[in-house]
Amino acid sequence: MAPVKVTKICCIGAGYVGGPTCAVIALKCPHIRVTIVDLNQARIDAWNSPDFKLPIYEPGLEEVVRQARGRNLFFSTDVDKGIQEADLIFVSVNTPTKKSGVGAGFSADLTYVESATRRIAAVANSSKIVVEKSTVPCRTAESMRTILEANSKPGTRFDILSNPEFLAEGTAINDLLRPDRVLIGSLQTPEGKDACASLTDVYANWVPRDRILTVGLWSSELTKLAANAMLAQRISSVNALSAICEATGANIEEVSHAIGYDSRIGPKFLRASVGFGGSCFQKDILNLVYLSESLHLPQVAAYWRQVVEMNEYQKSRFSKTVVDTLFNTITGKHIAVLGFAFKADTGDTRESAAISLVRDFLSERAYVTIYDPKVEEAQIWQDLSEACPSMTLEAIKKQVTLAPSALDACKQKEAVVIATEWKEFKEINWETVYAQMTKPAFVFDGRLILDAEKLRKIGFTVKVIGRGDRL
Repeated sequence: MAPVKVTKICCIGAGYVGGPTCAVIALKCPHIRVTIVDLNQARIDAWNSPDFKLPIYEPGLEEVVRQARGRNLFFSTDVDKGIQEADLIFVSVNTPTKKSGVGAGFSADLTYVESATRRIAAVANSSKIVVEKSTVPCRTAESMRTILEANSKPGTRFDILSNPEFLAEGTAINDLLRPDRVLIGSLQTPEGKDACASLTDVYANWVPRDRILTVGLWSSELTKLAANAMLAQRISSVNALSAICEATGANIEEVSHAIGYDSRIGPKFLRASVGFGGSCFQKDILNLVYLSESLHLPQVAAYWRQVVEMNEYQKSRFSKTVVDTLFNTITGKHIAVLGFAFKADTGDTRESAAISLVRDFLSERAYVTIYDPKVEEAQIWQDLSEACPSMTLEAIKKQVTLAPSALDACKQKEAVVIATEWKEFKEINWETVYAQMTKPAFVFDGRLILDAEKLRKIGFTVKVIGRGDRL
């Protein structure tokens, strides 16, 4: 049996992964019709908006959608039609951490994956290649295959592939156009290898074949979790060192720079900060913790859990530094928090360190003003409501104000906290900020982006993460 030549692709899920990934596939494969389907009408309307006000912000994404939409890239809520017409279906739905039941707080909630899989089985009337794109626990593909085979119509067969994404928000389009690698996992049967070859041929339209790695299904699923766990581990390691630096008078930037010169280590992901965030790192590590415990490997589970615990410690340590520096109390004080996204060049706030910081400041009864250039106001209120369940939204709004600019946020404040490394925060007129602040004026740099000496010369008291006060 020869590999199927893919001419129509359907992607179930129009979120952070499915949208950009399939938009780039459409751009690079004009001969393939790509339809992205989602039950969320508002999200699909945003993808189809005439003024290209897309539902997610990602540098370069709008240009890709402008070139491909209406040519061979389509967005629809007609999930069944998308499934029926496609040769290959990406399942790219949300897999949040479970909030209740067995594995709550650790394992992935596969409700949406199972729902999409059952839908495919119910409406498909021809053979399909089904590609697991969501980040899932090891052996999820086996569950999907069981559901598909148990519900398939006569004469239809389903081949399952794993094709995890390795995108970094803020650089996702570049990561898709010039990936380090594309990973495809399949069953090591003739049919599985043929399905793998079909997807390989799609990516080979723009990715060199030596960068398309083909592995077993279970190895592919585990590789995604392992990659994110290793990256998060580096961040927690350097953050742990930043605490030592602050206690000894060492400078974490100098230490990281020197470590990074070692070719065995390299310089990437050695930047200390107030903590990592995003939809993947914490979720995937907790997934790995749950997997390890379910496999009766408690020491392995404890090892990976410590990466998350160190991240939480870093956030609470930074909050405490703010309180301690402001004469051991921030009750009734006014603090500007610059940045609410989990990192620059994205509007995504999932697991953002800023949420934890603001929650801690509110618990100390401080007044907080927030500015972020990309995060929607509704998102900020939603995140703070979830982070502060004991407070009503009305109570939160009495303590929190949203500002239209960084300068506005800093007016009449005792302290400014840098929570996200947006480039514009480096370029603020700090003389103007100082003139409009309550004195003494404090700046807390949680992202290592400011020139601390320059700020001190202006008159600020400056605290930088990973830098001790001792000379």
